[in-house]
Amino acid sequence: MSERNTAIRSLHDLGLAAWFGGSLMGAIGLNGAARDEGGTEATGDRISSAGWAKWAPVNAAAIGAHLFGGGGLLAVNAHRVATQQGVAASTTAKTVVTAVALAATAYARVLGKKVELASSTDPADVEKAAKHPIDLDKARRQLATAQWAVPALTGCLVVLNALHGEQQRPVEQMPGMWERARSATHLMA
Repeated sequence: MSERNTAIRSLHDLGLAAWFGGSLMGAIGLNGAARDEGGTEATGDRISSAGWAKWAPVNAAAIGAHLFGGGGLLAVNAHRVATQQGVAASTTAKTVVTAVALAATAYARVLGKKVELASSTDPADVEKAAKHPIDLDKARRQLATAQWAVPALTGCLVVLNALHGEQQRPVEQMPGMWERARSATHLMA
């Protein structure tokens, strides 16, 4: 019951911390600074886009570490998911929120690339943007929403992670497993 999984737990937690913290800092700090210091909307877009582009590989590594660690934790705790009451439900919730956070992150990146292309001063980008015109105001609004959704969703994952930690306490494990076993025998009877 009290097996140690420090390496995979660390990958899971550090990856989530970077994903949450980086997205929150970007939504508040980077976007706010670009808006305040850019002078024009287009310049602000370019500053913000440059910052998000530099963060993207680190964010991808953080997400990968989180997913790898999460998969490892699921594997080593499969018995708890199957037998301890409440763990399957919280694991399912965490999986769904993770999937939505991944989708929001990918959507924000796609929108960010569109805004980046539309606000570029590079002649090649200007030509590409002319071939694929977008409603820049609409894209900016959608991007802002997506960029705020990511820290909201990853913040939910932090809370669900805390719940999993509480469920792993010995005082929670035995009654939870007992209740699950008792419920299963009632269903068979």
